[in-house]
Amino acid sequence: MPRRGLILQTRTHWLLLGLALLCSLVLFLYLLECAPQTDGNAPLPGIIGENYGKEYYQALLQEQEEHYQTRATSLKRQIAQLKQELQEMSEKMRSLQERKNIGANGIGYQGNKEQTPSDLLEFLHSQIDKAEVSIGAKLPSEYGVIPFESFTLMKVFQLEMGLTRHPEEKPVRKDKRDELVEVIEAGLEVINNPDEDDEQEDEDGPLGEKMIFNENDFIEGYYRTERDKGTQYELFFKKADLMEYRHVTLFRPFGPLMKVKSEMIDITRSIINIIVPLAERTEAFVQFMQNFRDVCIHQDKRIHLTVVYFGKEGLSKVKSILESVTSESNFHNYTLVSLNEEFNRGRGLNVGARAWDKGEVLMFFCDVDIYFSAEFLNSCRLNAEPGKKVFYPVVFSLYNPAIVYASQDVPPPVEQQLVHKKDSGFWRDFGFGMTCQYRSDFLTIGGFDMEVKGWGGEDVHLYRKYLHGDLIVIRTPVPGLFHLWHEKRCADELTPEQYRMCIQSKAMNEASHSHLGMLVFREEIETHLHKQAYRTNSEAVG
Repeated sequence: MPRRGLILQTRTHWLLLGLALLCSLVLFLYLLECAPQTDGNAPLPGIIGENYGKEYYQALLQEQEEHYQTRATSLKRQIAQLKQELQEMSEKMRSLQERKNIGANGIGYQGNKEQTPSDLLEFLHSQIDKAEVSIGAKLPSEYGVIPFESFTLMKVFQLEMGLTRHPEEKPVRKDKRDELVEVIEAGLEVINNPDEDDEQEDEDGPLGEKMIFNENDFIEGYYRTERDKGTQYELFFKKADLMEYRHVTLFRPFGPLMKVKSEMIDITRSIINIIVPLAERTEAFVQFMQNFRDVCIHQDKRIHLTVVYFGKEGLSKVKSILESVTSESNFHNYTLVSLNEEFNRGRGLNVGARAWDKGEVLMFFCDVDIYFSAEFLNSCRLNAEPGKKVFYPVVFSLYNPAIVYASQDVPPPVEQQLVHKKDSGFWRDFGFGMTCQYRSDFLTIGGFDMEVKGWGGEDVHLYRKYLHGDLIVIRTPVPGLFHLWHEKRCADELTPEQYRMCIQSKAMNEASHSHLGMLVFREEIETHLHKQAYRTNSEAVG
């Protein structure tokens, strides 16, 4: 027994020694395989040959890193292609069977039916074929052209500016920034790792290495969107020391419509608390209450009105107006809060929101110079949801009727001015004062900033709070919400930023570009008319 134990112990010792030698051999072969390839006749840098500085090694490391990154990207692309081909082959039989069920209806909105990858791929390719990418489309007029917008690494040059955008600006919205960065990276991927069918020749650098393009070689690009097909991108790249340009065309096709949800919304019992902060301006309040009587009392009938009045002057007149509406229409759903202090819109809306003591309610923050329709009130109910959504409609702001209707003896009634035309008004996309939101959301987010004094700014602060939070902000122009023109006064007590905003708003409120131009060139126009009249009279006498 002792001898057998000694033999076993000896065998175990030699076995472990053999395993150690085997591991060492494998490690040695691995190091040989991973070692960089060198020319046997070339001296090793830094040992026998010429002296190499730090820059040489940095350049060498960067070259190797770029090579491996390019190789890894290429392998990822090949793996993705192989996965896609494998998935297409595995789904082919099921795809053929499901196509029989779809029949002549084609690919489109299929409700709950699942679409196979091959069906979706075929649909996306058909979107490219239908878009105006390879061939032109016959258009009825110059207005049918879908223009491109151009961009560089830092700027976007756009045609449809609106009032808050500029002809040249940095892409502020994150989705736009991410889109352009992704497009440029995709273009570089196409150039640096071309497919076999790409019409480009491999170019070598001055030392014979493969030429690699990067984002600094991007010169300019253009993009446009056909809303029913997708977005087309035209990209141009160029090395600084070369004359040739690289042109890449990309297309992001829109997929078929997919059902996200279908629900029933009951707004029959949804009460809206319309909160109006007010100081003086009693004549405007008379006009406001006329609209309120027609829309809220006679049509909607699910409204509570809260008026927060600042100061003493005019307060009795406001009380009289409300009492008159009460007696005429038997309307008692209103609250009048009196504050003997300087006007502050944010303060008034905060007080009005907290004056409601009947639990949850949908609030509409409104101004006295706003005209709204019954359809807008329903839009307010449909686009706000407690804990989930707040509604920030874009108001259509009417120009000065004295300028718009200068050719008439007197402007028409307000109801006839409520039209959406270029010379009658504009979408007030820089204003965030009119909003529909639930009381609980307003209180949770902290309400208005009480540090903002005077005109403007408080609504932007509240809007930004929601943008920085988790609630969805619904921002859209609505046809049933108008801002009636009134003369603005920009007080000297305003801060420089508030005064600038006030003057900007005042200038935009007056008239359209063409009407303002007519005012600027009035003398020139009158001189021309006098000359025309004199010439006509001279010809008649002659």
